[in-house]
Amino acid sequence: MRERRRDIEAVKGVAILLVVFGHLVARQDPAGVEWYEPLRRAVYAFHMPLFLYLSGLVAVHSGFLHRHRVELPALAAARARRLLLPFFALGVLIVLGKYAAMHVMHVDNPPSGLWSGLLALVWDTGHSPAISIWYLFVLFVVSLGSAAILNGRLARLPWLLAASLMLFWIPAPAFIYLDRLAMFAPFFLLGACAGATGTRWEIWLDRFWPWAMALFLIVLAGVAARPVGPVLAQKTVLLLTGSISLPAIHGCLRNLRSIALQTIFLRLGRYSFMIYLFNTSFIGLAKGVLLLAWNWDGTHFLGFAPALMAAGLMGPMAAKRYAFSRIPRLERMTD
Repeated sequence: MRERRRDIEAVKGVAILLVVFGHLVARQDPAGVEWYEPLRRAVYAFHMPLFLYLSGLVAVHSGFLHRHRVELPALAAARARRLLLPFFALGVLIVLGKYAAMHVMHVDNPPSGLWSGLLALVWDTGHSPAISIWYLFVLFVVSLGSAAILNGRLARLPWLLAASLMLFWIPAPAFIYLDRLAMFAPFFLLGACAGATGTRWEIWLDRFWPWAMALFLIVLAGVAARPVGPVLAQKTVLLLTGSISLPAIHGCLRNLRSIALQTIFLRLGRYSFMIYLFNTSFIGLAKGVLLLAWNWDGTHFLGFAPALMAAGLMGPMAAKRYAFSRIPRLERMTD
């Protein structure tokens, strides 16, 4: 879009805040901390569906899904520069960095070996040391695939959404991100369908978001209260909670009256891509350094959590402003 919409930018700010919160603990939970896991479970039930919804919404508003198949080579090249280039560049850096750092400090999700770690970036993706950046690969595939199938005809969107919902329930292997592609494609298409309705969706949001928010909070409390069981139940919770979160959060941010909160969320939204790319690196570095001197168990986590949140948010923002902005290519790649 030539001019970014403030409501979409603000929702991105909320979504990226939740992403960072969910990354504070990667594998082994701190001992004696009972409150974090229920909150993280609730966050994971909707925060990435929210990102995919926003991506589908923007894909329509920007005109991307209006393009025809004859334009696919140019679209694919542009999408690859935007998504695959940072995916592979950062993925390789993460693997190399973790492989070097694992010998001197604590590292979350370390590679079993250098070559196996690099291969897992694109093949055995269930064991990828850089699993946190899966969204870039999935968005590349689902956006380009949707454009190819639609061929500029947005009237086909409901049929494509229906097909994605059928694939959602089919078990997919954790190779080449097929499992995540099947799980999150419906939310991209829900966003695209919302965007295709034009102002009708926005009018509906403004009118009914309080009811959606009330239902969303009830469902979210249930998710936080008890762990979800088998895979089928997990998918049901993701589809239900993720779908309800879309009108609830988007409508709330469209009607937010607090100028201070608007400013914060818009600021985070402006840097959301950079934060998404580098939050786990800054969190991991801060965690590794802090764990050299302290443990994060029990009440210590009350100090660790805000420190790691600050590292995950402020670190990428500072890097963008003071380092990447001096290199035009990196500035464009992370904008």
